[in-house]
Amino acid sequence: MDKQILQRYLPSILLIVGIVLVWSARSQSAVPLAGSLQTLLPTYSGFTVKEQTVSAEERKVAGMTDYVARSFWHDTTIAFTTYVGYYDRQTQGKSMHSPRNCLPGAGWEILSTDTALIKMGGQLHVVNKYFLKNGPYQAVVLYWYQGRGRVVASEYAVKWNLLRDAALEGHTEEALVRVVSFVSPDSAVAIASPKQIADAEKLALDVGALLMPQVERVLPKRPAAGAVATTRAELHVGLR
Repeated sequence: MDKQILQRYLPSILLIVGIVLVWSARSQSAVPLAGSLQTLLPTYSGFTVKEQTVSAEERKVAGMTDYVARSFWHDTTIAFTTYVGYYDRQTQGKSMHSPRNCLPGAGWEILSTDTALIKMGGQLHVVNKYFLKNGPYQAVVLYWYQGRGRVVASEYAVKWNLLRDAALEGHTEEALVRVVSFVSPDSAVAIASPKQIADAEKLALDVGALLMPQVERVLPKRPAAGAVATTRAELHVGLR
């Protein structure tokens, strides 16, 4: 199939498969965390940490099962924030919202989009990287989706994995992870210098490199391939 045709019809395909997901949502299992989100990056050397609270209304809209949100300050200046929202299962009205859509609604203007790499367990993982502006504030944002043995940046891939796993495995637990690193620009210029942006990006990547394996440790543990094969074999025998 021509690549352009596939890209044109991919949203429609996902929508159709999404309808199937809605009908099969009742059979999904809610999967609890293996550890507490409160253990994720509770401190960062040289910075003061403040807990952030998501309002009841915002939490209702976001639909996450659990979350942790923190801001990290250097003296009286906020340097970066972290957010991890966990969904023990995803159904209609209770699924992850892409920061790509939420950030403009919060007043942020997306100046550029790109990807970055974070290493975990000897493997490089692609994450989303945005450069944003909101009034006098500028920031580098990294975000990714983590769960069911994957770290994914692409929203299309996330949706496809969600629909497939809902149908084949009966569970869709996943976390949205976001790091916002604020740029400290010269007040005389509209946009920060390349060095200032690079410094903010480095801080975000350093934080992300610490956060990603910590998130992996508290996510539900997936059975080894051998264990899955054994379980399926036993199920097959039981149905004979």
